[in-house]
Amino acid sequence: MASDELASKLTRRLKIEDGTEGAVAVDESHENGDDEKSTTANADSELGAKLLRRGELNEGVGEPQQPSSKVFNPYTEFKEFSRRQIKDMEKMFKQYDAGKDGFIDLMELKLMMEKLEAPQTHLGLKNMIKEVDEDLDNKLSFREFLLIFRKAAAGELAEDSGLHALARLSEIDVSTEGVKGAKTFFEAKVQAINDSNRFEAEIRQEQEEKKKQLEEKKQRKAAFKELQSAFK
Repeated sequence: MASDELASKLTRRLKIEDGTEGAVAVDESHENGDDEKSTTANADSELGAKLLRRGELNEGVGEPQQPSSKVFNPYTEFKEFSRRQIKDMEKMFKQYDAGKDGFIDLMELKLMMEKLEAPQTHLGLKNMIKEVDEDLDNKLSFREFLLIFRKAAAGELAEDSGLHALARLSEIDVSTEGVKGAKTFFEAKVQAINDSNRFEAEIRQEQEEKKKQLEEKKQRKAAFKELQSAFK
């Protein structure tokens, strides 16, 4: 009986397509009703998913947010650092971004801290990321990496924290400045830049003095030759 009903439906559909029979209004209404119910159900499901995701993000779990379309410029956003400092930080970031995807994930951070001879526990590594992980993707972008050094410069990192160890032992090395704290390290960096500028100024002054001496020597030699020619 089911096969007879199916055959009847197929025959009627062929007649409708050929134009020999009109479509039944009741059936169309029924189909439209099914479509409306399906659309409403999909909308409710999508809204429910969005509300659930928002709740998870508010609690610090769930899927990461989509990255912002705003172009990040470290030189304008982190004006407290010189271009050379930012370049040094970028070089270090790329060195440990083994996946070359623009992020340092948990495993890459683990290898970084081991390389710096300051290994951390799994929980310690997660806490390091969490402290500067603004988009909740459980990895460090270059901007978040710079936030570590901003916090270090402001004295906002606990001395026994992994981030403090990272800032202190990084290739932007505080030991070369002979400074104990990260905050004074950045102050020492500024002083080092000033010292470098003063050194360059001294070199320029020496060069100008040598140039002046050569010019005076040249003038004396010309005057001597002129004096010699006067006696000939």
